Amino acid sequence: MRPGRSSVDQDFRCEILVVGAGVTGSLVAEHLAAEGHDVCVIDRQRPGFGSTAASTAMLLWEIDRSLNDLTAMYGFDRAASIYRRSFGAVSGLAELVNTRGLACGMRHKRSLYLAAGNMGARELKAEHDLRMRAGLPGEYLDHLTLLEEFGLYREAALHSIGSADADPLLLCQALLAAAAMQGVRIFDASAENYDNSGQAVIVELDNGHIIEAKQVVLATGYVIPDFVSSSLHKISSSWAIATPPQPAGGLWRDGALIWEASENYSYARTTTDNRILMGGEDDDQVIEPEARDRLMPAKSEALLHRLNGLWSHAEPVAEFVWSGAFGTTTDGLPLIGRVPGHPRIHAAYGYGGNGITYSYLASRIIAASIAGNYQPWFDDFAIDRDAPKATP
Repeated sequence: MRPGRSSVDQDFRCEILVVGAGVTGSLVAEHLAAEGHDVCVIDRQRPGFGSTAASTAMLLWEIDRSLNDLTAMYGFDRAASIYRRSFGAVSGLAELVNTRGLACGMRHKRSLYLAAGNMGARELKAEHDLRMRAGLPGEYLDHLTLLEEFGLYREAALHSIGSADADPLLLCQALLAAAAMQGVRIFDASAENYDNSGQAVIVELDNGHIIEAKQVVLATGYVIPDFVSSSLHKISSSWAIATPPQPAGGLWRDGALIWEASENYSYARTTTDNRILMGGEDDDQVIEPEARDRLMPAKSEALLHRLNGLWSHAEPVAEFVWSGAFGTTTDGLPLIGRVPGHPRIHAAYGYGGNGITYSYLASRIIAASIAGNYQPWFDDFAIDRDAPKATP
């Protein structure tokens, strides 16, 4: 069920205004409503048709930065805690989908983290040992085991439980429908200005009306207002392809979520109708939609070449090609929490490759913060956190 949206034809007040109706805003709105808050949501476009629709929805708990790299930045204890939080976020999201009966095609999946680039067998084994020390699940697969069990020709891999995949647009719409059932009002509107100088936040809309809210949550994807800044944040673009449905037996074992242990990694998963989704070829120099579109043919060919190198059994055809922009950070961790200098405004940005996993984490951190239940580990994701140490 798709919840309806109303136009804003008069000024009004609400307790919490969520700006953005993608999967992050939907998770935030649903959770805050379940906690008993009066919540409104606004978006300038159809819910879920921004960054959410471009997501390949690989719900990984493994972070863009390896545990080894994150340990070099922040120390083992902090890095291990962050990884465990991410693992718990995927579990929490799966439980939410099950409890609320959200029809989004979610499937529990294992993941394969493949040796690539400077991360060879020795480095991957060291990463595995560090994960074991942190109490994280997984097994190390050497070259022969990986080839025999999965038919993948790489030097080594880490094979782990605890991930998932889903249809991101269906997840977003199901969350909004659940939120609407709990009284959340959803509006077709665009925020133009935020005035936080009084006892509430005055949000000016593009049609001249205003919404007065006690608290505001910004969940606007990679589009960030000027008053939110971080030296860690940058915008990048990514491309993805979908093959035609593959023949029976034409997919790798278990449809595991696959990604590479390299900085500019590619990633792949299967779908319920036996397609292969392949993504990557990230570029932080190309942001505008028109420029991304011009690169579609070249990026599609590059992704098909990568797919052939990963899984030569696939039909090398890109039936669908798309791209999207997303925010990322230097340390691979999101920017979540109160906006510095604006105590009534909260934000969630910079998800990198862990989009929906971090969206769930953001919904819980922000709700706890609004309720006054601050936890010290929230600082790991603070918008104004210090830049990390350089990795070796």
